[in-house]
This record gives sequence, structure tokens and C-alpha cells, in this order.
Amino acid sequence: MVRCIGGIEWTSHAELILRAVAHGVQLSEEDREFYRWYGPWAPLSPREVEERLAGLDVPWWIVGGWAVEAFTGVAREHEDIDVAFFRADLGGVHAHLSPELCIWSNLSGTIRPLRTLDELLDGARQLWVRRDGVSPWLMDLAATPHDGETWISPRDPSVRRPLEAATFTAADGIRYLQPDLVLFMKALLARPKDDGDLETILPRLDPERRAWLAETIERVHPGHRWLERIRMIDGG
Repeated sequence: MVRCIGGIEWTSHAELILRAVAHGVQLSEEDREFYRWYGPWAPLSPREVEERLAGLDVPWWIVGGWAVEAFTGVAREHEDIDVAFFRADLGGVHAHLSPELCIWSNLSGTIRPLRTLDELLDGARQLWVRRDGVSPWLMDLAATPHDGETWISPRDPSVRRPLEAATFTAADGIRYLQPDLVLFMKALLARPKDDGDLETILPRLDPERRAWLAETIERVHPGHRWLERIRMIDGG
């Protein structure tokens, strides 16, 4: 996946593909099919997210690839930006963003405009945000399960930590999900980009977090192919 189609103006799917090629951007078949149906992404940077959410009086934090980069300091490609918040705060997030942005609920690829909270797709925890119907997507929001101020993993409800322990504040002053939790979340799909994040994070992760990661993946995903690689770091 490419980071975005930044700087490439487009008015149709066909023009997007042609201009991407002209700019030397290589689109995979998966990318082409995604943009054909959903349109392109031009994701905000973490700093732009912070500016967009300024004044929002609920906790939020960045997860996924940007959390990997914030922890490791190693630049990587980003096709989107994932911003999480507690599920109970959906009303506040919606009220803060909806005057200027269009919010859509997303359930396994089915999307619906979220003009009011009553229009939320049943079971959806993912929200996509853009300026209007002809603009690229800006943010991917994740309504996260919780028990009060305790973060609960959407992958397995037994994995939980107080929010202060589940996140860290990076040098940019922005809060991100802890790297061991990022890898646990990524283990379900373990795509090539997730393999790359594993290799980048593991050497920088302290032994206690590596041990927790191996133990938790073994319990939730027995026999996962990452386990051998995690244990190799510690000579296991």
C-alpha cells in the first residue's frame, strides 16, 4: 500500500490511476480495487490530527503504523492514520467533528453516513472521516471497548490495561498505543507490513514486554508463526 496520493489531483478513478502512474506511484491490485470502490486516502499527519481534535475533551490516542514510527523513530509508509478513543465518548467525538467533516461508520467494508448517532451500523467500531463526498479520506477512527479508564483490546477482552499503561506520550507530545499492544493487535492478520513492523519493534522492546507479547500471542493465537521470531531475540 502507498502512503497516500498526496499532491495528485483527481476527478475520477481512471484519472487517479493515470496520474499516479505519471508520478511514479506504484499501485498494487489491492490498492486499485480499493480506490475504485472507496476513493483515495490523503491521511492527516499526527500533528494535523492533534490540531483537528484540539478542544475535544475526551482521551484519544494514535494506533497502528504511526504508533510504530513514534516508538521506533524509523520512518515507514502510511496509507492511513488510525485514531482511537473510548466507545462511550463517541457522542463527543461526533459532535466535535461533524460540523465540518463527514463521518461514516464502517463495518467490514460496508459504510454508512453517520449524520446522527442513531445511524451507526450495528456492531461497527470503525469510522472513516473526510471533508465531503468528493474529497479523500482523512482519518480512520476506532471506538475502543473499555471499562471506565481501562483499555480493553478489541481482539480479546481478557487483554486490558489502564489507559495510562496502555499508551505512551512520544517526543511530539502526542499519545500512542504501546508497541507491544500494537504488535498484539497486528498478530491476527500478520500481513507483510505487520511482519516489517515486528522486525522494527522487537529489538527495541524491553525483555518484559517481549515476554508478555509471546505469552499473550501463544494464548490467543496458539502456534502463531511470530512466536519463534519473538523468542529468538532473547535466545530462546
